[in-house]
This record gives sequence, structure tokens and C-alpha cells, in this order.
Amino acid sequence: MPTIHVRKDEPIDRALKRLKTEVERSGLRKEIKRHEHYEKPSVRRKKKSEAARKKQRKSERRWKERD
Repeated sequence: MPTIHVRKDEPIDRALKRLKTEVERSGLRKEIKRHEHYEKPSVRRKKKSEAARKKQRKSERRWKERD
């Protein structure tokens, strides 16, 4: 669990922003979203495969733009 210490004379909104970035950096939000509802292993594999395909296409597109 990410924690922050509020500095003396620090505005609460700045401390909140630091907390949000720490939570984002730790991957906690992604983990919570993943556990919101059950996902069958077959669906999980399919999503992983789709993400890999999307990443590959994006990479290929970048290489084409360089040429």
C-alpha cells in the first residue's frame, strides 16, 4: 500500500496528487480493476493475445513510419 507523508505547510491538493501518482506507479488501481469481477481463464488468455497483437501492429506501424 503506497503511503505519503504530508509535509509541513503543504496544501492538501498537492499531497493528494502525490498520493495518486504513487498509487498509479505501484499498479494498485490496475490490480483492483482486475479483481472487480471474475474473468474466466479462456477470456484472460484471449485478452492477453489481443493485447500482444495490438502491440505488435503498433510496433510495425512505427517502423514503417521511420522508413
